[in-house]
Amino acid sequence: MSNAITILNREEDRRIVEAIKQAELNTSGEIKVHIENRCKGSVEQRSLVVFNKLKLNETKLRNGVLIYLAVRDHKFAILGDEGINQVVEEGFWNDVKDLMQSLFREGRFAEGLEQGIMRCGEKLKTYYPYQSDDINEIPDEISYENN
Repeated sequence: MSNAITILNREEDRRIVEAIKQAELNTSGEIKVHIENRCKGSVEQRSLVVFNKLKLNETKLRNGVLIYLAVRDHKFAILGDEGINQVVEEGFWNDVKDLMQSLFREGRFAEGLEQGIMRCGEKLKTYYPYQSDDINEIPDEISYENN
């Protein structure tokens, strides 16, 4: 059975981090991937707790995005902060989630994450293009919790 630590191998982990770096090259937005075993409570509640714990709610323009996975519970969520949520079209996050879910069902977790990250990055770029004074406010590495 997969768990948070083994769902991605070292190369896949590197690819996900690289996808985040690439997606953030063209935007001031921040994208974070968090993977854990179990989802305590509803996926909406848990992803919000993780979102705040990782300080995605503290970005300057409130344009952070969390991609949250609970691998043993087969749950995931995409959560955007208020800045990006105010401007994306209705259904955008569900569209990204559907794309990712179709790849996850085939066991292609790394590819699903990469595709989701790139879609989020494209949308962030539209509304929050890169500025010369941008700083990387949130580390690009995947955060893991082996609960």
